[in-house]
Amino acid sequence: MSQSPPIVLTFAAADPSGGAGLQADILTLSSMGCHALSVVTAVTVQDTVGVEDVLAMDAEWVADQARCVLEDMPVSVFKIGLLGSVEVIAAIAEVVSDYPEVPLVLDPVLSSGRGDELATDEMVAALRELLIPQTTLITPNSLEARRLAIEDGADSDDVPLHECARRILALGCEYVLITGTHENTAQVVNVLYSGEGVVRSDNWKRLAGTYHGSGCTLASAIAATVANGLPISEAVRDAQEYTWQALSSGYRPGMGQHVPDRLFWAREENVEDEKQPD
Repeated sequence: MSQSPPIVLTFAAADPSGGAGLQADILTLSSMGCHALSVVTAVTVQDTVGVEDVLAMDAEWVADQARCVLEDMPVSVFKIGLLGSVEVIAAIAEVVSDYPEVPLVLDPVLSSGRGDELATDEMVAALRELLIPQTTLITPNSLEARRLAIEDGADSDDVPLHECARRILALGCEYVLITGTHENTAQVVNVLYSGEGVVRSDNWKRLAGTYHGSGCTLASAIAATVANGLPISEAVRDAQEYTWQALSSGYRPGMGQHVPDRLFWAREENVEDEKQPD
């Protein structure tokens, strides 16, 4: 019998469009050689245009889903996305606290690509207090980083991103990767910080259009590369490369945003096979 691939447990919401959430996580993790375990935190009504509604799961059901599979299979990495309620955040924080040796990648999903609000101030406070202190790597975009860095609801537009990173690190996580898609720069600049300062800074060609599930893809790709044994700096670099390739190969299946092609490499292989002579 073949040896099991690395196992990653993702906590996220179901997305019926297949562009983000659990569906994006499972596709990404599988594409990068991992076995994905999936705990449903919420059910959403959404398409490629935006999120219409979110129904958070009962917190006990979330905890029971996780504990059931954790008692059955060894997990290499936790990945956390949209959570749905303060109660769900608390339940997950309690579960992962029993596995302090397992790295945790947190994608703080605070709003949709269209700007739909997906996290209340109470949920942000619970993230800061309960989950970020247990996090190995958090992956906010610049808007999310500023919101996480400001406790009192004050205007955060003028806070530099390096200061946001410092404040988030002070909450107890080990690394912060702030992505620059929302910044007014010629290229997308993603910067990885630790308590010692900047670990790495990567520039990427800015692609046209907007993408549904890009943040989910990046965080899951990092979880996969960590599960496959890479140290954080290399894992972040390889995950960015994978994500950029998935975005650049993306397609627009509906009337809204593009969807990353997480299986771009398989389609490229098929094209090459078709070019081979008989």
